[in-house]
Amino acid sequence: MSAPVLLVIAHGSRDPRHAATVHALTARVRSLRPGLRVETGFLEFNAPSVPRVLERLAAEGAGEVVALPLLLTRAFHAKSDIPSVLHGARARLPQLRISQAEVLGPSPLLNAALEQRLYEAGVSPADKRSTGLVLASAGSTDPEAIAVIAEIARELRHTGWCAVRPAFASASLPRTADVVRALRADGVRRVAVAPYVIAPGRLPDRIAAGAAEADVLSGVLGPSPVLARLLLNRYNEACVPSARMTSLSA
Repeated sequence: MSAPVLLVIAHGSRDPRHAATVHALTARVRSLRPGLRVETGFLEFNAPSVPRVLERLAAEGAGEVVALPLLLTRAFHAKSDIPSVLHGARARLPQLRISQAEVLGPSPLLNAALEQRLYEAGVSPADKRSTGLVLASAGSTDPEAIAVIAEIARELRHTGWCAVRPAFASASLPRTADVVRALRADGVRRVAVAPYVIAPGRLPDRIAAGAAEADVLSGVLGPSPVLARLLLNRYNEACVPSARMTSLSA
């Protein structure tokens, strides 16, 4: 039996950098797992849409799809939008078995990718003890997602940064600029801002604007090799129940 198709589901954006980054990431996933079919679908703004990709896969005779949300937390899109889209596709395409993988975060691999971007921006491991870190995410109204960001900040603090505080570009407070100033007021001489986002767009641009008074601004996670590995990990985890059922029925 062929392996399930991996369908990476991104939100989409009017900013062309978003889709370009998502496609670069999925290309890296393909390079890590030759032979695995990897497709990309978007919830809005970009093509192809998730329903269109699933319809094409069904028409081509694909038997099983693992839909992987390209999301860092379990907020509204993971809990509502994506399940709704997949539910509708299952009703229209009964011949296609569709399962939903877990979101990407939290994960030690994401933390590693975040720190790698900081090192690329000029922070060295030796600098961590004298550097305050702003963990800047897109923001959410979902309390679970906010709690996850706070927990990641605590985990990063234990890796040697002199301070780590969360900030949000929308929906939640505090904003990036406010956290940068608060760290300065607390006597932190060097401040780095790490965007905890996957692709460029309006909210990452807002994070960058808020980092104007920081010493270092790292890049978005983007097509990081570590992030590509994490996508494959989530895919593998989603495939385990299917493989177990196949084994039991054999």
